[in-house]
Amino acid sequence: MQHKGIHIYNARILTPEGWIENGSLCSKDGLITRITGSAWVRTGESEEYEQVDARGGMLLPGFIDLHVHGGGGYDAMLATEDQLQGMCRFHAAHGTTSLLATTLTAAHDEIIQSLECAGQFIHPERSPDGANLLGIHLEGPFLNPARCGAQNPEDLREPSIEEFEAFWAASQGSIKLMTIAPELGHAEEVIRHAVCRGVVVSLGHTDADFAVMQSAVEWGASQVTHLFNGMKPLHHREPGAAGGALILDPLAVEVICDGVHVHPDLMKWIFRAKPEGKVLLITDSMCAAGCLAGEYVLGKLPVRMRQGKVYLKQEDRTEGSLAGSSLTMIEALANAVRFTGMDIADIVPALTVHPAVQIGAAAAKGTIEPGKDADLVLVNEQFKVLRTFVRGRQVYACEEELQ
Repeated sequence: MQHKGIHIYNARILTPEGWIENGSLCSKDGLITRITGSAWVRTGESEEYEQVDARGGMLLPGFIDLHVHGGGGYDAMLATEDQLQGMCRFHAAHGTTSLLATTLTAAHDEIIQSLECAGQFIHPERSPDGANLLGIHLEGPFLNPARCGAQNPEDLREPSIEEFEAFWAASQGSIKLMTIAPELGHAEEVIRHAVCRGVVVSLGHTDADFAVMQSAVEWGASQVTHLFNGMKPLHHREPGAAGGALILDPLAVEVICDGVHVHPDLMKWIFRAKPEGKVLLITDSMCAAGCLAGEYVLGKLPVRMRQGKVYLKQEDRTEGSLAGSSLTMIEALANAVRFTGMDIADIVPALTVHPAVQIGAAAAKGTIEPGKDADLVLVNEQFKVLRTFVRGRQVYACEEELQ
């Protein structure tokens, strides 16, 4: 049975050309087919479409999260279809329509198992039942122990083309993004090799100085993992990894916009410092996102979540390193607008088209245009997600919205 198209009307639609007030959008077979400035109903065709009254809400491109470990109690490293499906459903309820399942540093066999599961889960023909799993972000094990943060130091190791190839095979070629510390031995060879495979290389958990960051860009690196976190900080006589991230224009920077990982007043400066398209808002969320405060596990490391902040658990009960976040993408958007004072239309690309461009998915995703995937999120003025659509199918609806 062919699935009905959707007709969303009475919406403020954000397109690449700007807002369309009281707009209407139609999709069929998973693709956006028509966008107009008024409701569209044609006799004989209207019954082919599910009618959705947006009630004046904002219709935005679906969010694309390039760095997400879990959420809603689910964890990508647990390597089951139920875990992946659960985290995809959870994040869809918060506006995410595409994501990269992100690994953690672990033993070789544990990473292989996680990659195999994710690789098998990625099927373009699968009917959406949550956010679309676009691929894998390999974060670890090629990281610097000096900047490991919440990555298990016992399992860190030097980069190896042989191990990367084992990971690549296990993932069925689904690794889209890899975090690596460029100062490690053999990092140059692995970076160049990964880039030849079509993998976006991101510099992170690194103690690199500015010169090494410059070299890494020459080797093909084009991104920085969670700016300011897990890296050598900026110094006026040695810009370090953080300075390199800001100074080197080819590098796009991930930012965890929760007001904890990066000071709120720095957010506007980051948008000013980086060229257009080079700021990527991510969650770095772990399994506790959306759950009650308490104790959880990140990889093999015990963590504690309190007031939405996730830290490594210390024996003396003090707070250790930050251990991912409990952030969602809709919260990242709301925070960025509040922290910077910028217009929502100027922030949205950092959650949509810019990450799509970064991983080569912009032909199908990231903007609301005819011919692109109908990945959409309907949001009210209070930044509450009302509905989420993935390839033209509603995968989330707020119960209040349906009443």
